[in-house]
Amino acid sequence: MSAEDKEVVRRFNIEVIQNGDRSTFEALMAPDFINHAAPQGMPNGPDSMWNTFEKVLRPALSNLTVTIHDQIAEHDKVTTRKTISGVHTGTLLGVPATGRKVAISVIDIVRVDHGRYAEHWGLNTLSNVLSSLSNPNLVR
Repeated sequence: MSAEDKEVVRRFNIEVIQNGDRSTFEALMAPDFINHAAPQGMPNGPDSMWNTFEKVLRPALSNLTVTIHDQIAEHDKVTTRKTISGVHTGTLLGVPATGRKVAISVIDIVRVDHGRYAEHWGLNTLSNVLSSLSNPNLVR
């Protein structure tokens, strides 16, 4: 199932994160999905993922794109190294628009069950990006 699972994750990244397609999100998300990367004390179900893309990233980054650099699949898990990029044209977690290009590096692991996202773990460089946007003297 590795090739099929990688395709599920690729579709999610392009159709959901990049293109904002809610129907694909609903089709690819298990109802009992758990986002292990959600901040402690915050919701960690399917809507936690949708809200991150639709209420945080998409309003802040115009021309949002997802570039998948690597995918490795084993058993029921897919690890993806990717970059989420765009132009900072809206407020991003309290940081007013700067007009600068941003690139958030991400490594995540998704457990796929019957063609749907069941669990997610992830690390990203969003905090570094926010620091550089908040301080124009920092060189990226």
